[in-house]
Amino acid sequence: MASLDRDDLNALSHALTPDAALLADLHTRLALEAEAAGLLDVAYRTVDTPVGTLLLAATPAGLVRVAYPAEDHAAVLATLAARISPRILAAPGRLDAAARQLDEYFTGSRTHFDLPLDLRLAAGFRRQVIEHLPAIGYGQRASYGAVAAAVGSPRAVRAVGSACARNPLPVVIPCHRVVRGDGAIGQYVGGVAAKQSLLSLEAAA
Repeated sequence: MASLDRDDLNALSHALTPDAALLADLHTRLALEAEAAGLLDVAYRTVDTPVGTLLLAATPAGLVRVAYPAEDHAAVLATLAARISPRILAAPGRLDAAARQLDEYFTGSRTHFDLPLDLRLAAGFRRQVIEHLPAIGYGQRASYGAVAAAVGSPRAVRAVGSACARNPLPVVIPCHRVVRGDGAIGQYVGGVAAKQSLLSLEAAA
């Protein structure tokens, strides 16, 4: 039997390796079949934006997570698998509306989001803060103290800061509009540069 040289082995290996298009097609079919069978509890995808590549995740109830690169997307997915369900899969179709609305926001044609949201990752006082934040309109700012007062706990300024830092849906739920009482923009889960970029985008509208 004739032996195979390196070129023959490389050609054989290439022939036996599925190409990217085939793998993508198989993955898409898997996602669709899992969705149809009710086996897809958390779908996710990424979108490129002016503030970095954002991870989006959704349950059947709605958008459950938006994460910046600084949060470590792999760690975020692991947390979602642990806290919500291990039946998690890249399934961009479920997140088409969210991706489209984010694109419209970053191009300046959208001033508020109209998406079903799943807020199960926020509870207690943090949930109160998260639910109040959309009341801070596009292009507006509110201090941590003002938000604390608005949710009935005027002395809980630091707790408001913590709630904003742990907002599971940044950008969509506008914690970037909450600033310090002295006018400084304060900290942000996506980084100070991202927060300034969002505030500048809204101010330019």
